[in-house]
Amino acid sequence: MIADFSFFLLLFVSGFVFSVNAKATISISPNVLNRSGDSVVIQWSGVDSPSDLDWLGLYSPPESPNDHFIGYKFLNESSTWKSGFGSISLPLTNLRSNYTFRIFRWSESEIDPKHKDHDQNPLPGTKHLLADSEQLTFGSGVGMPEQIHLSFTNMVNTMRVMFVAGDGEERFVRYGESKDLLGNSAAARGMRYEREHMCNSPANSTIGWRDPGWIFDTVMKNLNDGVRYYYQVGSDSKGWSEIHSYIARDVTAEETVAFMFGDMGCATPYTTFIRTQDESISTVKWILRDIEALGDKPALISHIGDISYARGYSWVWDEFFAQIEPIASKVPYHVCIGNHEYDFPTQPWKPDWAASIYGNDGGGECGVPYSLKFNMPGNSSESTGMKAPPTRNLYYSYDMGSVHFIYISTETNFLKEGSQYEFIKRDLESVNRKKTPFVVVQGHRPMYTTSNEVRDTMIRQKMVEHLEPLFVNNNVTLALWGHVHRYERFCPISNNTCGKQWQGNPVHLVIGMAGQDWQPIWQPRPNHPDLPIFPQPEQSMYRTGEFGYTRLVANKEKLTVSFVGNHDGEVHDTVEMLASGEVISGNKESTKIPNLKTVPASATLTGKSEYNALWYVKGAGLMVVGVLLGFIIGFVTRGKKSSSGNRWIPVKNEET
Repeated sequence: MIADFSFFLLLFVSGFVFSVNAKATISISPNVLNRSGDSVVIQWSGVDSPSDLDWLGLYSPPESPNDHFIGYKFLNESSTWKSGFGSISLPLTNLRSNYTFRIFRWSESEIDPKHKDHDQNPLPGTKHLLADSEQLTFGSGVGMPEQIHLSFTNMVNTMRVMFVAGDGEERFVRYGESKDLLGNSAAARGMRYEREHMCNSPANSTIGWRDPGWIFDTVMKNLNDGVRYYYQVGSDSKGWSEIHSYIARDVTAEETVAFMFGDMGCATPYTTFIRTQDESISTVKWILRDIEALGDKPALISHIGDISYARGYSWVWDEFFAQIEPIASKVPYHVCIGNHEYDFPTQPWKPDWAASIYGNDGGGECGVPYSLKFNMPGNSSESTGMKAPPTRNLYYSYDMGSVHFIYISTETNFLKEGSQYEFIKRDLESVNRKKTPFVVVQGHRPMYTTSNEVRDTMIRQKMVEHLEPLFVNNNVTLALWGHVHRYERFCPISNNTCGKQWQGNPVHLVIGMAGQDWQPIWQPRPNHPDLPIFPQPEQSMYRTGEFGYTRLVANKEKLTVSFVGNHDGEVHDTVEMLASGEVISGNKESTKIPNLKTVPASATLTGKSEYNALWYVKGAGLMVVGVLLGFIIGFVTRGKKSSSGNRWIPVKNEET
């Protein structure tokens, strides 16, 4: 009798749930978008007994299983959600396939603490589908070129342009010195990569993989130094991009301008499987301001590793390139490889001392999207040892005005007698210091840092042993590093000892503060490791947890680097390196760009003369997540929690 009653009760409850599901509806407007960045309004109604955990999933392609969403939003972001109806407006990126949207009911009892995202928050459940929308398309825009970005080539009077489209039909670039007369044309080479080229999950799984489209690469030739050129990419049959412009490279320019940073990533208008970087929006915004203020002066961008943080979820690369297009279509965008582009379990170079250093940080991408979506000068490449094409863009160099720039890889072999070491040695020894008195080396993992990044201790020691003598003997001016998500400037340094001049003692800067908000604590006092006091060592001249980027300005007599903070767009630290070897710090007027003002550094930033006490340990208790309640609270508030097992923590509000 009891069993029969339970059976009928189950039928009743199931019927009730079905009736609830049948009432919910979802609609979209418009159902056709033209290009990335256009917004869709998603409306729903008829959601009975609304819950904080009701959520909206984004799917592309539309036939994706329920748990293979691109991202999600909670319905409670709409002010009317408690009444069972509401709307959310979302800008969407063209993924070259249609979108659809689904609403789910997710109950507290169904939270699975084992099914989590990278921030250790539980991923929403998909058992109870309430409503499914019609499909949204980009229409003819699917074939339109997007994700446009420039870079230098090996030839001085050229500029490379790359972009993505939905098919492999032939595309072109047309360009000229007048916006109304794009009289030059060049065909673009199309290429793509496949799921089978990925080396591990999630990149080669059905959750992480999406069709990357066709990547097009072409070169604009016979350019006149320092002249503004206008260009657009596409074809008559598939459509043309809007007209962009850039200033052609001028290796003899009196002034060199570069915007440099690492670890930026991108922001998404939804939550997804991995952590995204909201601060990257400010970084792009301020750099765009600086580029526009330059007028007809050439410039370049250096992004030194940890580019998109896609980590195997391929659509994040699309989000990244859509976000940087406003700046990367105006100035060359140069990169070097980081751990989150490359590292995978079976990577060819993993010496015993690096067993705990090189893991699966690349999410199984093994450098493939990085290698094909960018094409840097030089021809450096290494085999992955798998089906993946060789990894490119590992090490290269070029001149710009009075500066010789070198990019290196900290993820592949940099030890003596290796091909990369030999390249660095030959390159440094061949620099014409009369032509380029300053040499700037860039790589991802830092040779020097005062962060408590214990795992990378061995790699820093190996870099000091193998690479630092090359830097010292060849008078490298400046070494820039990312990986640590902070800004830190060192004294002119060699063998961990401060010198008086940069000649023989390069100035090292850590500039991994462009977007990613996981930060390590500083090194604690050796005699009081249990106390939250992190004294600033003598070698560290300035350090801060502020987000931002660096601005390099150089002529024949002086190279100046300034740190621009994202919270106000102002200069907060400056160092000058004279051609004579002298190093001067603190002059904030030296890197001003016309129409930009500078102000004193924020009181929240830490200079050498200030006491540095970062009270991160106060939040240690918050890192202990209450089993079920903690998951629910974290998910409802979309809070991002730290991962246990390491010493990295989210940046605190008071430091932003």
